[in-house]
Amino acid sequence: MTYQYFTSESVAAGHPDKICDQISDSILDEAIKVDPQSRVALETMVTKQRIVLAGEVTCLAKLDFKKIARKKIKELGYIDKIYQFTDRSPISVYIHKQSPDIARGVDDGGAGDQGMMFGYACRETPELMPLPITLAHRLVEKMDELREKKVLAYLRPDGKSEVKVKYLNGIPKSVEQIILAVPNRPEISKEKLARDLFIKVISPVLKNYGYTVTQDKVIINGTGRWEIGGPVSDTGVTGRKIAVDTYGGMGRLGGGCFSGKDPTKVDRSGAYAARFIAKNIVAKNLADRCEVQLAYVIGYQKPVTYALETFGTEKVKISKIKKLSLEILDLSVSGIVNNLKLRQPIYAQSACYGHFGRDIFPWEKIVV
Repeated sequence: MTYQYFTSESVAAGHPDKICDQISDSILDEAIKVDPQSRVALETMVTKQRIVLAGEVTCLAKLDFKKIARKKIKELGYIDKIYQFTDRSPISVYIHKQSPDIARGVDDGGAGDQGMMFGYACRETPELMPLPITLAHRLVEKMDELREKKVLAYLRPDGKSEVKVKYLNGIPKSVEQIILAVPNRPEISKEKLARDLFIKVISPVLKNYGYTVTQDKVIINGTGRWEIGGPVSDTGVTGRKIAVDTYGGMGRLGGGCFSGKDPTKVDRSGAYAARFIAKNIVAKNLADRCEVQLAYVIGYQKPVTYALETFGTEKVKISKIKKLSLEILDLSVSGIVNNLKLRQPIYAQSACYGHFGRDIFPWEKIVV
């Protein structure tokens, strides 16, 4: 018997890349609210005292892109000039309508892009997600929660987590190390920060999943000091946290990110469909671990590839699992969009703490 280690990371809602994901998806949500058939493919970039919005939006109503972006930035806590980036920072807008060449294929129910995507599920957590990424998400989510509720009022927006898990024969056995990074007011000592995060963030989160860790296995702010986070420290761009958004590196990655894309873009809807199928296979005890691959061609309605892997954990014949899986969901683009009810303004909340493993989303539902 040999041990294996696996580490995943997550980032707080105020991380520069996640600011961008949430702005892009907030604009998508507003477009869908007024026109469920909206077409959106939007990128956001944030840096010191600057926000840039670029891409394609085709919507029946005129949207105030700047207002939407400023609202989200304010919600994330960037309202103090000390961050050199706030809800009042200048915004440049370079947005036009969808290319007619793309629209022609999508109007007939075809995929809005070509690409390949993966879905994954396993029995490591109640959410049927890998343990390292699940813990990493919950840690930054807890930090954000305690900052917003003023329980740890000295914390500032931005932050990251990293979780190392020890496995034995593919089964998680222990949490070996926790790494947290979060900006904070300078008058707070690193000893108080470490103590508060251990007691109020790390221990409660791990306890919820049946794990513990000793304080000597925790690293807080690796350089010893972090006062100002956000775009002044690190330029952010939509779609740079694909492993964070999916399975923390444990499942394979598809070719494109999710945020800023309406559901005709199979980078997003196809990945949700693949997760939906993989999760239902594991939930129905057909396998302990499952990965699904899909691939689409722009303008085509059906996938050109459907593949399924259970890593030797299947409980029945693979052929039977594949047959049953194809009955779970119509994998045409319109079938995915309609059956998973993807023309809803639900995307901004998916843009932080992972797109998978939270049952507030329709692609996480278990078929009865």
